[in-house]
Amino acid sequence: MATTSVLPLHGIIPPVVTPLAARDQLDTASVDAIVHHLMTGGVHGIFALGSTGEGPGLSHRLRAEMVRATMAAAAGRLPVIVGITDTSFTESLELAAVAADAGAAAVVAAPPYYFPMTQDELVRYYLDLADALPLPLFLYNMPAMTKVPVSTETVRRIMDHPRIIGMKDSSGDMLQVHALLQLARPGWPVMVGQEQITGEAVLLGASGGINAGANLEPATYTALYEAARAGDLAALRRHHGRILAISSALYAIGNRPSSLVRGIKAALALMGLCPDRMAEPFHAFTKEEAAELRSRMEGLGFPIRSA
Repeated sequence: MATTSVLPLHGIIPPVVTPLAARDQLDTASVDAIVHHLMTGGVHGIFALGSTGEGPGLSHRLRAEMVRATMAAAAGRLPVIVGITDTSFTESLELAAVAADAGAAAVVAAPPYYFPMTQDELVRYYLDLADALPLPLFLYNMPAMTKVPVSTETVRRIMDHPRIIGMKDSSGDMLQVHALLQLARPGWPVMVGQEQITGEAVLLGASGGINAGANLEPATYTALYEAARAGDLAALRRHHGRILAISSALYAIGNRPSSLVRGIKAALALMGLCPDRMAEPFHAFTKEEAAELRSRMEGLGFPIRSA
Protein backbone atom coordinates (compact mmCIF):
# COMPACT_ATOMS: atom_id res chain seq x y z
CA MET A 1 0.00 0.00 0.00
CA ALA A 2 1.30 3.47 -0.83
CA THR A 3 2.51 5.58 2.08
CA THR A 4 0.87 8.95 2.72
CA SER A 5 3.52 11.70 2.73
CA VAL A 6 4.26 13.15 6.15
CA LEU A 7 7.49 15.07 5.65
CA PRO A 8 7.84 17.25 7.53
CA LEU A 9 5.35 16.62 10.34
CA HIS A 10 3.48 19.72 11.41
CA GLY A 11 0.30 20.99 13.03
CA ILE A 12 -1.88 19.14 15.50
CA ILE A 13 -1.49 15.36 15.44
CA PRO A 14 -3.64 13.82 18.20
CA PRO A 15 -2.38 10.67 19.92
CA VAL A 16 -5.65 8.88 19.33
CA VAL A 17 -7.22 6.74 22.04
CA THR A 18 -7.60 3.00 21.45
CA PRO A 19 -11.30 2.16 21.96
CA LEU A 20 -11.86 -1.23 23.51
CA ALA A 21 -15.06 -3.27 23.27
CA ALA A 22 -13.78 -5.85 25.76
CA ARG A 23 -10.50 -7.13 27.13
CA ASP A 24 -8.14 -7.41 24.16
CA GLN A 25 -10.92 -6.57 21.70
CA LEU A 26 -10.87 -3.44 19.54
CA ASP A 27 -14.05 -1.44 18.96
CA THR A 28 -13.54 -0.71 15.26
CA ALA A 29 -16.77 1.28 14.91
CA SER A 30 -15.46 3.67 17.56
CA VAL A 31 -12.13 3.96 15.73
CA ASP A 32 -14.08 5.16 12.70
CA ALA A 33 -16.13 7.58 14.79
CA ILE A 34 -13.12 9.11 16.53
CA VAL A 35 -11.09 9.49 13.34
CA HIS A 36 -14.07 11.21 11.69
CA HIS A 37 -14.39 13.49 14.75
CA LEU A 38 -10.69 14.39 14.53
CA MET A 39 -10.79 15.05 10.82
CA THR A 40 -13.85 17.27 11.22
CA GLY A 41 -11.78 19.30 13.69
CA GLY A 42 -9.11 19.93 11.07
CA VAL A 43 -6.20 17.96 12.53
CA HIS A 44 -3.08 17.51 10.46
CA GLY A 45 -2.43 13.83 11.16
CA ILE A 46 -3.08 11.01 13.61
CA PHE A 47 -0.72 9.23 15.99
CA ALA A 48 -1.79 5.66 16.74
CA LEU A 49 -0.45 3.72 19.75
CA GLY A 50 1.00 6.59 21.70
CA SER A 51 0.74 6.97 25.46
CA THR A 52 -2.85 8.24 25.20
CA GLY A 53 -3.54 5.26 22.96
CA GLU A 54 -2.26 2.95 25.75
CA GLY A 55 0.07 1.37 23.21
CA PRO A 56 2.45 -0.36 25.66
CA GLY A 57 -0.51 -1.87 27.52
CA LEU A 58 -2.00 -3.63 24.49
CA SER A 59 -1.24 -7.07 23.14
CA HIS A 60 0.90 -7.14 20.01
CA ARG A 61 -2.03 -8.56 18.06
CA LEU A 62 -4.30 -5.73 19.18
CA ARG A 63 -1.66 -3.11 18.38
CA ALA A 64 -1.50 -4.41 14.81
CA GLU A 65 -5.28 -4.42 14.59
CA MET A 66 -5.43 -0.81 15.81
CA VAL A 67 -2.90 0.24 13.17
CA ARG A 68 -4.93 -1.33 10.38
CA ALA A 69 -8.22 0.05 11.69
CA THR A 70 -6.80 3.57 12.00
CA MET A 71 -5.37 3.44 8.50
CA ALA A 72 -8.69 2.21 7.13
CA ALA A 73 -10.57 5.00 8.91
CA ALA A 74 -8.14 7.68 7.70
CA ALA A 75 -8.38 6.25 4.17
CA GLY A 76 -5.37 8.21 2.94
CA ARG A 77 -6.90 11.57 3.83
CA LEU A 78 -4.44 12.22 6.66
CA PRO A 79 -0.97 10.90 7.44
CA VAL A 80 -0.89 8.33 10.23
CA ILE A 81 2.18 7.76 12.37
CA VAL A 82 2.49 4.69 14.58
CA GLY A 83 4.07 4.16 17.98
CA ILE A 84 6.39 1.15 18.06
CA THR A 85 7.90 1.65 21.53
CA ASP A 86 8.59 -1.73 23.11
CA THR A 87 11.04 -3.48 25.40
CA SER A 88 11.82 -5.84 22.49
CA PHE A 89 13.75 -4.57 19.47
CA THR A 90 12.25 -7.33 17.33
CA GLU A 91 8.68 -6.53 18.34
CA SER A 92 9.25 -2.90 17.41
CA LEU A 93 10.44 -3.96 13.97
CA GLU A 94 7.50 -6.32 13.49
CA LEU A 95 4.98 -3.61 14.35
CA ALA A 96 6.81 -1.21 12.04
CA ALA A 97 6.40 -3.77 9.25
CA VAL A 98 2.65 -3.88 9.95
CA ALA A 99 2.55 -0.08 9.82
CA ALA A 100 4.46 0.03 6.55
CA ASP A 101 2.22 -2.61 4.99
CA ALA A 102 -0.88 -0.68 6.06
CA GLY A 103 0.44 2.55 4.53
CA ALA A 104 1.55 4.53 7.58
CA ALA A 105 3.79 7.52 6.98
CA ALA A 106 6.29 7.03 9.80
CA VAL A 107 6.86 5.34 13.13
CA VAL A 108 7.53 6.81 16.56
CA ALA A 109 9.77 5.26 19.21
CA ALA A 110 10.55 6.27 22.77
CA PRO A 111 13.49 4.58 24.51
CA PRO A 112 12.86 1.00 25.63
CA TYR A 113 11.72 0.91 29.23
CA TYR A 114 12.53 -1.42 32.17
CA PHE A 115 16.31 -1.83 31.74
CA PRO A 116 18.05 1.53 32.28
CA MET A 117 20.11 2.80 29.35
CA THR A 118 23.00 5.21 29.10
CA GLN A 119 22.88 7.90 26.43
CA ASP A 120 25.63 6.08 24.49
CA GLU A 121 23.48 2.95 24.50
CA LEU A 122 20.48 5.00 23.43
CA VAL A 123 22.42 6.44 20.49
CA ARG A 124 23.32 2.92 19.38
CA TYR A 125 19.73 1.74 19.85
CA TYR A 126 18.23 4.49 17.73
CA LEU A 127 20.81 4.16 14.97
CA ASP A 128 20.35 0.38 14.83
CA LEU A 129 16.57 0.81 14.81
CA ALA A 130 16.62 3.43 12.07
CA ASP A 131 18.88 1.24 9.94
CA ALA A 132 16.44 -1.68 10.20
CA LEU A 133 13.10 0.13 9.86
CA PRO A 134 10.96 0.15 6.72
CA LEU A 135 9.66 3.65 7.52
CA PRO A 136 11.05 6.99 8.72
CA LEU A 137 11.51 7.32 12.48
CA PHE A 138 10.26 10.11 14.72
CA LEU A 139 12.05 10.28 18.08
CA TYR A 140 9.93 10.42 21.23
CA ASN A 141 11.20 11.85 24.50
CA MET A 142 8.88 10.66 27.29
CA PRO A 143 11.06 10.41 30.43
CA ALA A 144 8.11 10.24 32.84
CA MET A 145 7.18 6.87 31.33
CA THR A 146 10.49 5.43 30.12
CA LYS A 147 12.76 6.83 32.89
CA VAL A 148 15.32 7.38 30.11
CA PRO A 149 15.48 10.92 28.70
CA VAL A 150 16.53 11.59 25.14
CA SER A 151 19.12 14.28 25.76
CA THR A 152 19.76 17.15 23.38
CA GLU A 153 23.28 15.83 22.84
CA THR A 154 21.88 12.42 21.88
CA VAL A 155 19.58 14.13 19.36
CA ARG A 156 22.55 16.02 17.93
CA ARG A 157 24.47 12.78 17.45
CA ILE A 158 21.72 10.94 15.57
CA MET A 159 19.56 13.55 13.82
CA ASP A 160 21.50 13.39 10.56
CA HIS A 161 20.55 9.77 9.99
CA PRO A 162 18.45 9.91 6.80
CA ARG A 163 15.55 7.98 8.38
CA ILE A 164 15.35 10.04 11.59
CA ILE A 165 12.94 12.80 10.63
CA GLY A 166 12.08 14.74 13.79
CA MET A 167 11.14 14.54 17.43
CA LYS A 168 8.23 14.71 19.84
CA ASP A 169 9.28 16.10 23.21
CA SER A 170 6.96 15.26 26.12
CA SER A 171 9.33 16.29 28.88
CA GLY A 172 7.25 19.39 29.59
CA ASP A 173 10.54 21.27 29.97
CA MET A 174 10.58 24.47 27.91
CA LEU A 175 14.35 24.76 28.39
CA GLN A 176 14.67 21.40 26.65
CA VAL A 177 12.35 22.61 23.88
CA HIS A 178 14.43 25.77 23.47
CA ALA A 179 17.58 23.66 23.13
CA LEU A 180 15.97 21.34 20.59
CA LEU A 181 14.71 24.27 18.52
CA GLN A 182 18.21 25.73 18.47
CA LEU A 183 19.53 22.38 17.28
CA ALA A 184 16.88 21.52 14.70
CA ARG A 185 17.35 22.51 11.09
CA PRO A 186 14.58 23.54 8.67
CA GLY A 187 12.51 20.52 7.70
CA TRP A 188 13.45 18.60 10.87
CA PRO A 189 10.40 19.23 13.08
CA VAL A 190 10.27 19.45 16.83
CA MET A 191 6.78 18.90 18.25
CA VAL A 192 5.61 18.99 21.84
CA GLY A 193 3.33 16.70 23.80
CA GLN A 194 2.11 18.90 26.65
CA GLU A 195 -0.76 20.99 25.31
CA GLN A 196 -0.24 23.61 28.02
CA ILE A 197 2.99 24.72 26.30
CA THR A 198 2.05 24.08 22.65
CA GLY A 199 1.10 27.66 21.81
CA GLU A 200 4.32 29.04 23.27
CA ALA A 201 6.42 26.36 21.59
CA VAL A 202 4.90 27.02 18.16
CA LEU A 203 5.46 30.77 18.58
CA LEU A 204 9.13 29.97 19.15
CA GLY A 205 9.42 27.73 16.11
CA ALA A 206 8.08 24.28 17.06
CA SER A 207 6.20 22.53 14.29
CA GLY A 208 3.08 21.73 16.31
CA GLY A 209 1.64 19.61 19.06
CA ILE A 210 0.92 15.92 19.58
CA ASN A 211 -1.69 16.73 22.21
CA ALA A 212 -3.93 14.27 24.05
CA GLY A 213 -6.73 16.79 24.56
CA ALA A 214 -7.15 17.18 20.82
CA ASN A 215 -9.09 13.91 20.99
CA LEU A 216 -11.84 15.88 22.74
CA GLU A 217 -11.99 19.23 20.99
CA PRO A 218 -9.71 19.10 17.95
CA ALA A 219 -10.89 22.38 16.43
CA THR A 220 -9.67 24.33 19.47
CA TYR A 221 -6.20 22.82 19.19
CA THR A 222 -5.94 23.43 15.46
CA ALA A 223 -7.10 27.00 16.02
CA LEU A 224 -4.38 27.43 18.68
CA TYR A 225 -1.78 26.18 16.22
CA GLU A 226 -2.97 28.50 13.45
CA ALA A 227 -3.05 31.48 15.81
CA ALA A 228 0.51 30.77 16.96
CA ARG A 229 1.70 30.37 13.39
CA ALA A 230 0.09 33.69 12.46
CA GLY A 231 1.37 35.47 15.56
CA ASP A 232 -2.21 36.34 16.53
CA LEU A 233 -1.65 36.73 20.27
CA ALA A 234 -5.24 37.61 21.14
CA ALA A 235 -6.58 34.46 19.49
CA LEU A 236 -3.71 32.44 20.93
CA ARG A 237 -4.54 33.57 24.46
CA ARG A 238 -8.21 32.73 23.95
CA HIS A 239 -7.58 29.21 22.69
CA HIS A 240 -4.82 28.64 25.24
CA GLY A 241 -7.24 29.60 28.01
CA ARG A 242 -9.78 27.07 26.76
CA ILE A 243 -7.13 24.35 26.64
CA LEU A 244 -5.98 25.14 30.16
CA ALA A 245 -9.59 24.92 31.35
CA ILE A 246 -10.03 21.51 29.69
CA SER A 247 -6.80 20.10 31.08
CA SER A 248 -7.29 21.36 34.62
CA ALA A 249 -10.90 20.14 34.78
CA LEU A 250 -10.70 16.75 33.10
CA TYR A 251 -7.22 15.30 33.64
CA ALA A 252 -6.90 15.07 37.41
CA ILE A 253 -10.09 13.36 38.58
CA GLY A 254 -9.08 10.61 41.00
CA ASN A 255 -5.56 12.07 41.31
CA ARG A 256 -3.84 9.03 39.78
CA PRO A 257 -0.97 8.92 37.26
CA SER A 258 -3.48 7.38 34.83
CA SER A 259 -6.09 10.10 35.35
CA LEU A 260 -5.33 11.90 32.09
CA VAL A 261 -6.03 8.89 29.88
CA ARG A 262 -9.00 7.85 32.04
CA GLY A 263 -10.41 11.37 31.79
CA ILE A 264 -10.07 11.55 28.01
CA LYS A 265 -11.61 8.12 27.44
CA ALA A 266 -14.46 8.77 29.85
CA ALA A 267 -15.10 12.17 28.26
CA LEU A 268 -15.22 10.62 24.80
CA ALA A 269 -17.67 8.05 26.16
CA LEU A 270 -19.92 10.82 27.47
CA MET A 271 -19.75 12.39 24.01
CA GLY A 272 -20.88 9.08 22.51
CA LEU A 273 -17.65 8.40 20.62
CA CYS A 274 -16.22 5.32 22.33
CA PRO A 275 -16.48 3.08 25.42
CA ASP A 276 -14.59 4.15 28.54
CA ARG A 277 -12.93 0.74 28.99
CA MET A 278 -9.24 0.99 29.82
CA ALA A 279 -6.49 -1.45 28.97
CA GLU A 280 -5.77 -3.45 32.10
CA PRO A 281 -4.41 -3.17 34.75
CA PHE A 282 -6.38 0.10 34.71
CA HIS A 283 -10.14 0.50 34.86
CA ALA A 284 -12.71 3.16 34.09
CA PHE A 285 -13.72 5.83 36.57
CA THR A 286 -15.94 4.93 39.49
CA LYS A 287 -19.57 6.09 39.31
CA GLU A 288 -18.72 9.01 41.57
CA GLU A 289 -15.75 10.03 39.45
CA ALA A 290 -17.78 9.68 36.24
CA ALA A 291 -20.49 11.92 37.73
CA GLU A 292 -17.86 14.51 38.61
CA LEU A 293 -16.49 14.36 35.07
CA ARG A 294 -19.97 14.83 33.59
CA SER A 295 -20.54 17.87 35.79
CA ARG A 296 -17.24 19.41 34.76
CA MET A 297 -17.86 18.74 31.07
CA GLU A 298 -21.30 20.32 31.30
CA GLY A 299 -19.67 23.35 32.91
CA LEU A 300 -17.27 23.56 29.96
CA GLY A 301 -20.08 23.26 27.42
CA PHE A 302 -19.11 19.89 25.95
CA PRO A 303 -21.82 18.04 24.03
CA ILE A 304 -22.94 15.08 26.14
CA ARG A 305 -25.16 12.29 24.93
CA SER A 306 -28.33 11.50 26.88
CA ALA A 307 -27.84 9.03 29.73
